[in-house]
Amino acid sequence: MNRKKFITRAALAALFAGAATPVSAAGKRRKKKQNPESRAGGPMSIATWKHGMEATAEAMRVMQEGKSALDAAEAGVRVTEADKTNTSVGLGGFPDREGIVTLDASIMEGSGRCGSVSFVQGIDHPITLARKVMEDTPHVMLTGRGAEMFAQSLGMVKHPNTLTEVSRKAWENWLKEKQYKPIINIENHDTIGLLALDQNGKLAGCCTTSGLAFKMHGRVGDSPIIGAGLFCDEEVGAATCTGLGETVLRTLASHTAVELMRHGATAQEAAEEAIHRIVKKHSNFKDFQVGILVITKTGEHGAFGLHKGFNYALHQHNSHRLIDAAYYSQAK
Repeated sequence: MNRKKFITRAALAALFAGAATPVSAAGKRRKKKQNPESRAGGPMSIATWKHGMEATAEAMRVMQEGKSALDAAEAGVRVTEADKTNTSVGLGGFPDREGIVTLDASIMEGSGRCGSVSFVQGIDHPITLARKVMEDTPHVMLTGRGAEMFAQSLGMVKHPNTLTEVSRKAWENWLKEKQYKPIINIENHDTIGLLALDQNGKLAGCCTTSGLAFKMHGRVGDSPIIGAGLFCDEEVGAATCTGLGETVLRTLASHTAVELMRHGATAQEAAEEAIHRIVKKHSNFKDFQVGILVITKTGEHGAFGLHKGFNYALHQHNSHRLIDAAYYSQAK
């Protein structure tokens, strides 16, 4: 190794060591910040929003049968996808501005295997289609008509693109003024992101959505993009996001959070820094919501929202709870 390379590597090592052991301005080592709701240990399932309660219950049931985190994560979000009363996930979701429901989903396990689909119409379970992309093709992502053709080759039924009564009324009401305000909060959010850690210490995650209500036809958010809406690495941990996808895409928030943990951050520190970076990149951050969930490979977790209202379901240590996340505008 020449002298230049040695100096470069030494500098990088010092930088990462600094991330692992932060020091205050006074020269004292800062205490690591932990989520007060967090304890290590698996199996566990954690998911965004109140609709994550049913999903995490199903995921835990699957793991208690001895199945993998991958099986559990898929089974959990399938519950939400099948719920036609859910207006932000699955075929019951609010449509785009043309009155068409389009679906996005991704799945990933800690080994790095992953699959996703985007701009899919009429498929009951885009998450299962994403898993098939991962397992049965050499690709990571299929989109639109191509993804639908693949689904039909697997025997998946393609339904006509008909809206539920609730979704149709909401769309017709939106058409009166056609105001495009991509504000996402506790009343109007998208996505379920679910992370699972099984009894063998394996990690997996899923993210599935009908996307932003009344979006432009063809719009795809962060949910099917590996590293944005979802990222898992068995050496470190996993993360998933919910909220205004464009902001998550610009910062690759899930990948960012996992890499922060790789260099010494706790799950909570990683979650908070991922949100802080979104704030730094968006002067209009007061107009939208983003939430992130982060877990370590040992089962500790972090959760953070941009604004008040982000909650998450946690199933761990024989406890199943809906928890309100801390948030950026609270901490200012």
